Amino acid sequence: MEAPRKALVFILATILIDAIGIGLIFPIMPDLMARVGAGDTASGAVWGGVLMAAYAAMQFLFSPVIGGLSDSIGRKPVLLAAMAALALDYVVMALATTFWLLLIGRMIAGVAGATYTTATAYLADISPPEKKAANFGLIGATFGVGFVMGPALGGLLATWDVSAPFWAAAAISAVNVVFGLLVLPESLPGTRRRRFTRTDLNPFWGIREAFRMPGLALPLTALFVFEFANMVYPTLWAFWTRETFGWAAALIGTSLTAYGIGVAVSQGAVLPFLVSRLGEFRTLIIATVAAVGALFAIGFTTVGWLVFALIPLAALSDMVPPTITAMMSNQVAEDRQGLLQGVITSLGSVAAAVAPLIVTPLFHAFAAPDAAFYMPGMPFVAAGLLMLLVFPAFLRLNPSR
Repeated sequence: MEAPRKALVFILATILIDAIGIGLIFPIMPDLMARVGAGDTASGAVWGGVLMAAYAAMQFLFSPVIGGLSDSIGRKPVLLAAMAALALDYVVMALATTFWLLLIGRMIAGVAGATYTTATAYLADISPPEKKAANFGLIGATFGVGFVMGPALGGLLATWDVSAPFWAAAAISAVNVVFGLLVLPESLPGTRRRRFTRTDLNPFWGIREAFRMPGLALPLTALFVFEFANMVYPTLWAFWTRETFGWAAALIGTSLTAYGIGVAVSQGAVLPFLVSRLGEFRTLIIATVAAVGALFAIGFTTVGWLVFALIPLAALSDMVPPTITAMMSNQVAEDRQGLLQGVITSLGSVAAAVAPLIVTPLFHAFAAPDAAFYMPGMPFVAAGLLMLLVFPAFLRLNPSR
């Protein structure tokens, strides 16, 4: 295998492992919280939310740092160090029997996961102009595959032991480090590197600049609210299905895998079909209505099989981010496209850090054994109400206004 091809395989493997790591923990969260003594399902959800918030916060804070380092010292050392840290982190997670050790592990994983942008930059370095679009498409496809594989592997391996998914992920990460040491050349020559500056330490700088750009404040706000509301799914799905239906990790993982497949179909097939016939704005409204409908329906669901029937509707709502991103991209000059994409990623990280700290206490209030009004699905209903509240903002994005 020639060197550029081996490098491409390593980059895609790195992105695949990152994506698997995100989803791996979702189906086993209730069992993991029980292992560290976090209490009943409702209490475990609160502490699980802290873990998710810590992971996302570290990604947000360290993404510009990791990116700046890779521009300064090269891509290869940053990528290999991150993968080695991830392998070590999975070992820590496998051995952890206290919540605080789990928290440290998820924070390390968040820092290591911030190398997604470095992997993308490496691919841009080695791709000729005529192949960049195709190679970036491979990144999206690989991340999607990993996001589907993560919950499936987590749920399946947890049938042996709750620590099994972490041991498997540690082994895969370690093998990838060795592979990278053997085949990965440096893609950024010294003449193209830049100094690491204080701007690289400020994750809020790009967000401030983007909100100052004409016409972006409203769609960026609408996208942030959607990402915030949609975080109820990864944050609470395992705890809600355990509390409401008594599902084990394997069935939780199966349902999350089905959701991942639904998202892939909605974004890969349904989205292009609707945009080509209805345009971006009408497609956005359809996806937003699907989001509201799915959140309310799932929130009131008390029958397990109905969850699988509602997954396609929930998956349609995931057409919102790519559609609204495309609409914003069409308003931005070419030399600002990178800034826009970075800000969109940053806002998603902020939503992922803040939402779990809000929806998990809400779940606890309505799912605890002593709850005054027992309704575990209330956080989904609340997220639906939030989407209804901002629906007029989505309507204002009509380009014909």
